[in-house]
Amino acid sequence: MRSLFSVLPSRRKHGSTGQKAAQGGFTLVELAVVLAVIGLIIGAVAIGKDVQRNAEYTKIKNKFIDQWEQAYNQYYQRTGVVVGDNQVAPRIMVNGTAYVAAAGAPTSGGDMATLVAVGSEPIPVCQRVPEVGAMRSNAPAVTLRNLMTQAGIRMPPGRAEGQEDLYIYTDTNGAPQEIQVCFQWNRPTTPEGAGNVMVISGLTPDLARMLDQMIDGKPDEQEGRFRRRGIANGTPNQPGLQWIANNTSGQGAALAVGTDGKSRDEEQVITLTAIYKMNQ
Repeated sequence: MRSLFSVLPSRRKHGSTGQKAAQGGFTLVELAVVLAVIGLIIGAVAIGKDVQRNAEYTKIKNKFIDQWEQAYNQYYQRTGVVVGDNQVAPRIMVNGTAYVAAAGAPTSGGDMATLVAVGSEPIPVCQRVPEVGAMRSNAPAVTLRNLMTQAGIRMPPGRAEGQEDLYIYTDTNGAPQEIQVCFQWNRPTTPEGAGNVMVISGLTPDLARMLDQMIDGKPDEQEGRFRRRGIANGTPNQPGLQWIANNTSGQGAALAVGTDGKSRDEEQVITLTAIYKMNQ
């Protein structure tokens, strides 16, 4: 009897120790499940960031670029001339009023586009110098905001009251970027083509490519209505050019195709300037 009772406590003791040992860690299956869940969460976060960025780029086109194109077209419908042109002696030129008033500017005879001397083109209708931010010295009456207001055109909200030509967004590094729009007339010898255009500055390379894809159906910096400023037309029926640089290059980096930049994660991504050809 004494030996039987002496065995029972030891069994209870060993059983208790075994339970504690079993509860002290995870099996390989449990660890694998945890790692798989962590991987899914990380993947979902990365996909979510891409979806959010694409949604922001789409918003920039729909709520800012397209709205300014509509404002430009509404100005033409209400006044009969393009932005800043002379309603009495129209020249089909953005800021044509300033050109007509310039000394020695021809007022009749032939196509005005072929009569304008190099260097005497009307200055763009901009609140600020693109990519610089300094205010232009335009007369107040011919600033973009005043021209639109005088014609009763409702402008996109933009950045704020009085800054309707600006739009703020964040680049892939999370740094703030600023888009600016203005309008100008390009002479026939302009590399990116002649006519009235919207100048859009402050575009990161991937934003420029996505806008080009949405507007022209393919990202080509030298063809279509949307293209990079200063790039001449390509050879007909030949491959075009991909948009230069990428989001690994920071502000001030040299533009290059197919190379990765060495910018730090906190730097602002390099920006490009594009032109968007107007129909009028």
